[in-house]
Amino acid sequence: MPKMSTDLKRVALNGAVMGTRWSAVFHAPEALPIDPIHAALAQAVETVDRQMSTWNPDSDLMRLNAAEVGVWHAAPPEMLAVLQLGLAIGQASGGAFDVGLGDVVQAWGFGPDAADPARIIAAMKAPHRPSHEVLQIDAEAGKLCKTAALTLDLNGIAKGYAVDRMTEVLTGFGITASLTALDGELRGKGVQPDGSAWPVAVEKPDYAVRSALAMLDLHDGAVATSGDYRHWVDVGAKRLSHTMDRQRAAPVECGAASVTVMAASCAEADAWATALLVLGAEAGLKLAQRQGLSALFLTRQGGDFLPQGCGVFA
Repeated sequence: MPKMSTDLKRVALNGAVMGTRWSAVFHAPEALPIDPIHAALAQAVETVDRQMSTWNPDSDLMRLNAAEVGVWHAAPPEMLAVLQLGLAIGQASGGAFDVGLGDVVQAWGFGPDAADPARIIAAMKAPHRPSHEVLQIDAEAGKLCKTAALTLDLNGIAKGYAVDRMTEVLTGFGITASLTALDGELRGKGVQPDGSAWPVAVEKPDYAVRSALAMLDLHDGAVATSGDYRHWVDVGAKRLSHTMDRQRAAPVECGAASVTVMAASCAEADAWATALLVLGAEAGLKLAQRQGLSALFLTRQGGDFLPQGCGVFA
């Protein structure tokens, strides 16, 4: 039977960015040009990287980190939007999520440079007021101001925001159903042509092997996971996660191996997953319930994992 003009083809696109890969899967009419879509997706994620990378000394974020305290500075709208959301989630989480721990992240070796004991001691001694108390944003004017010393790091939210931008790009091309992803952050919009949701794996928090622990159906929502099993440093016999606890100015020691969060946007899911990992299963579950989030905590128990969840994971 010849194909009809309404037949859809499955399209899978991907590219390199932020030391990992982005991907987008959708179904489109046969006649729809794909190259412009691929280029627009790549540009969207590269814009986020160019503005918000801590690995690029010329990024907008790094220029802001070097800027004077008490002076208003111009910033691109995408970065302002990420900062506004980050500050809001930081305040709602009681400071568990904090975009102002860049000095701590760098000191412990989770940036371009190796861990430095002297920098670690300095970071642990330095005051770390919650970022929402020391960063002012005037979104209408496109400016922000640090009222105290602050080193920003958006790695806990920028990848999720990039996924949201990819979804927006596809929507702009008239694509109403898609699955976009960057590293462990994913967003599903609509459903597949057969009416099924987008299948997404919840990864087992294993240090050595990447494997699925469970599957979930994703549509019109996003999911992100934060854990201790992908990026870490070994200090003596102790393995330390890349996620930082503002109260200690050091890697988290909450006991949870991973936290998976479902939310309306991927940026929200990304940031909340980090916040809940910092809080740990007991306090994190209570906060997730108050915020109306769906969250799954996995805690190591011998050679297995103890699941605790709320929302769709209950």
